[in-house]
Amino acid sequence: MTVQRKRNVLGVLVDATDYAEATEQVVAAAQERRPLALTALAVHGVMTGVLDPAHNARLNSFDVVTPDGQPVRWALNLLHHAGLTDRVYGPTLTLHVLSRFADEGLPVYLYGSTEETLSRLIPALERMFPALKIAGVEPSKFRPVQPGEDVDIADRIRASGARLVLVGLGCPRQEVFTYAMRPLLDMPLMAVGAAFDYHAGLLRKPPSWMQRAGLEWFWRLGLEPKRLWRRYVILNPAFLGRLFAQKLGLWQAAPPAPTSERPASFAV
Repeated sequence: MTVQRKRNVLGVLVDATDYAEATEQVVAAAQERRPLALTALAVHGVMTGVLDPAHNARLNSFDVVTPDGQPVRWALNLLHHAGLTDRVYGPTLTLHVLSRFADEGLPVYLYGSTEETLSRLIPALERMFPALKIAGVEPSKFRPVQPGEDVDIADRIRASGARLVLVGLGCPRQEVFTYAMRPLLDMPLMAVGAAFDYHAGLLRKPPSWMQRAGLEWFWRLGLEPKRLWRRYVILNPAFLGRLFAQKLGLWQAAPPAPTSERPASFAV
């Protein structure tokens, strides 16, 4: 995929892509031993960029940003006539990528979440992909990085023999981690959102009709109202308002230029 595949959605550059193309990019980077940063953004992820220009510039430096949520796919089609027939959902993309890595014999490293989640995730992935090689597992420390710790983390990942890092720290922490660690690693990093929790069996997936209708947010809100109500009640209308302002030419939504400046601190 080239930069021409990126499209401006509220100032965040999102790739007009599909599962096959995104998967191939990750596999190719792993085989060629080169860094690649990928994230899958739903409305919340896009709005974190809209509301934080420095973070927006980081997002715009990602190699691949997939339309994780149906509203983001709809935005690509509405604004840019992308013709996308499906979103590229982080948990599903994770399975596509892991299937290829299992076939190719490429090891993966799991970074983030809790020990409890990882202890359930690993056997679940091994059942789905018996040939999958898990090179290493490291739970989140739930605190800011300490001086020199990012280099130590990168050293552990490289020493494991991994050719891919799946990052499950939650939005936007996982995007900042992926952005900050990309220069230290010769492999792709994927910020995979709730994929760890879903595939570990800790989160129930909504019915398919709700996913197709773009109502997954409503399902998540019902499961975790105290934690998520601000995200959906405030950010969803804000996304729609800005989307139609961009479509009608009332707001230019100029994308910040990609940045290479490392953040002063980030969550590990």
